[in-house]
Amino acid sequence: TLKKPVKDYTELPEWNFDGSSTGQAPSENSDVYIRPVAIFPDPFRGGDNILVMTETWDPDGSPNKFNYRHECERLMEANAKHQPWFGLEQEYTILDADGWPYGWPKGGYPAPQGPYYCGVGTGKVFCRDIVEAHYKACLYAGLQISGINAEVMPSQWEFQIGPCEGISLGDHLWVARYLLYRVAEEFGAKITIEPKPIKGDWNGTGLHTNVSTREMREEKGMKAIEDACKKLGERNEEHILVYGEGNAERMTGEHETASIDKFSYGVADRGASIRIPRQCAQEGKGYFEDRRPASNACPYRITGIIMETIFGGMEGLDLSKAEK
Repeated sequence: TLKKPVKDYTELPEWNFDGSSTGQAPSENSDVYIRPVAIFPDPFRGGDNILVMTETWDPDGSPNKFNYRHECERLMEANAKHQPWFGLEQEYTILDADGWPYGWPKGGYPAPQGPYYCGVGTGKVFCRDIVEAHYKACLYAGLQISGINAEVMPSQWEFQIGPCEGISLGDHLWVARYLLYRVAEEFGAKITIEPKPIKGDWNGTGLHTNVSTREMREEKGMKAIEDACKKLGERNEEHILVYGEGNAERMTGEHETASIDKFSYGVADRGASIRIPRQCAQEGKGYFEDRRPASNACPYRITGIIMETIFGGMEGLDLSKAEK
């Protein structure tokens, strides 16, 4: 609780929490410090209340091993001249209190996929009230949310964050995720961002990552896009390591995915690792979509390693490490 309203995160104090309860520190040295890095209007309390995004730091002054933001920000600042824009498509599934997709028959399955994507009407979509409430909460919080849509599997939805430049994408996406869980809590529903929540002939959930740099947006930017795709292909294994847990169940080469161990890119190809939109190919500039990241991946790790691969790393940094 603050004594007066604040306008900037720099006005906020550093604090700490019990890192042993979250698996971020041992019990014998449990204090983890949290340093504010961004603030957003609080859509639940309203008024002058705010939500605070923080980084986690260890007592010795080093970033906590799960503080992926710090390394990502260093790369973004080092490559600021390239003006990187990111837009992430966060897919998720809404579950009932028993952990089964909302609206599905108890212990059973709905009709096969086909009529649900961007659908409308009873029996085609479920929990639109949760989705709309989340959308409004994100708008109130000032997040760069650019859209929502029902996905291929019933009770599977997506929201898009971006375009955001540099580190702000990760901040906005993590706050949007927090708001999603908070809103679903109000409705007695559960959210899962597991990449393959329902086994079998059902689409998985991803975090498709759209990337554009200044060079890609300029005339004849297609060369920069293709050069980036080639570099990404050379580090496919390193990227997969940080593109989310359980992604092998999703990236099978079916259900609009590429095989996890095979890299490819192409125009308008949703079965490729990287999709170049048809419009961009026609205009000769624009952006590309990395379709490999799983829905549970960390946006700082995704955007950070993409920058590292395209523009080169920094001394002392290696964003391809699965564990620190």
